[in-house]
Amino acid sequence: MSSHPFAPDPITGFSGRGESLPLARRVMRETAARGLPLALLWLDLDRFHKVNASFGHRGGDRIIAHVAALIRALAPATAHCLRMGSDEFVVLLPGTRLGAARALGLRLAQALEQPLALDGMTIHPTASIGVARLRRGERLHALFERGDRAMLEAKRQGGNRLVVSGSEARRGDHGVQLAREALAVESDLHLALETGGLSLDFQPVLGFDGRIEAVEGLMRCRVHDRQLAPDRFIPVAEKTGLIVRLGEWSLLQGTRFAARLCREGRPTKVAINVSRAQLTSPAFLPALHGALLCADVAPALIELELTESLAMEDSALVQHNLRRARETGVGLAIDDFGTGYSSLSCLKDLPATKLKLDRAFVQVLPDDRRAYAVVRALARLARELGMVTVAEGVETEEQLAALRDAEVDAIQGFIRARPMNEEALLAWLAQRKTP
Repeated sequence: MSSHPFAPDPITGFSGRGESLPLARRVMRETAARGLPLALLWLDLDRFHKVNASFGHRGGDRIIAHVAALIRALAPATAHCLRMGSDEFVVLLPGTRLGAARALGLRLAQALEQPLALDGMTIHPTASIGVARLRRGERLHALFERGDRAMLEAKRQGGNRLVVSGSEARRGDHGVQLAREALAVESDLHLALETGGLSLDFQPVLGFDGRIEAVEGLMRCRVHDRQLAPDRFIPVAEKTGLIVRLGEWSLLQGTRFAARLCREGRPTKVAINVSRAQLTSPAFLPALHGALLCADVAPALIELELTESLAMEDSALVQHNLRRARETGVGLAIDDFGTGYSSLSCLKDLPATKLKLDRAFVQVLPDDRRAYAVVRALARLARELGMVTVAEGVETEEQLAALRDAEVDAIQGFIRARPMNEEALLAWLAQRKTP
């Protein structure tokens, strides 16, 4: 890495934002004088604010130093590095063509994905990376602007991506429109949180004998007399960090409804979905305990539902929070089980009480004998481990018969009950002969 006369950033040893333009101008002049190409990488760490929130600024500084060391190790000796903000870097690459710059960006992305130990936990940093080259006759600020725009496009696509300037520009108005739509949804979510636009519908989980195993809370969002589909607002909430607030709201509402069911003489488990952002937050357990205390409900009547990939995540904080949650007495359900990449041997170490089989198995029953064999084997394995099995997305009598034959414990789907609001569910329960 070449040296330069500007004062270095104390954590990375790179030039700071204040020195970026003088340094970049000097590099540009020297490169142009030699007739060489100039490219840059613009790198922004994904979800870095969560690292600071979880580990404090000292932990954040360790991540920054780690990233700087990777850049220093992988970048050519002629490169010049800038720290543009708390979690943003620019790497100027004189004499480097666009293809080589892209290859360097990919190597950096791959190196960043390697696990890093931080305060006894394992984390997997990722970054959004933009790549640009200096065009003939182009001014310096235009190069920086295109690199920044490419990085923002990588972040808009979900992070942990590399975008080359030009490919993002070809998206044209479509990319701008998508960004505006995401911003509008984020604004709607803030409004819904402030004005009571959120609600939970509840879909029953039923045993084959008609007994009610649980009811799952499904979030709904309504603003300006419009209903937002979950597949629109959940991804935006996850990318913006609002999912933590939505999750805490769900905990409060789900426990409150469980208490209401008890008062109505219908004690029933209420399943509440939790996200990765919640389970990797130090605030998760206090939020859970606070919700249980506020509702004054028995923990055994609450079930936390999480995806298979999250349940199997090799994160000390996730596994700690799952164990502690289970110790409070709440149940743990693993959702969408059977289509991820987890090892079945991991099941023996999980404190889960329920396996919810992915609807992909159910949809091909009874015709697909291999899917039937998997369902039957999972039901038996879960029973040996003391877990209840639930098949999701059941819609036909033929599917129902196959699942009963496979010895699945319970089902959830339109064939028995659709999601209902609180009042509709209470009326539905009142009409049933079987509790």
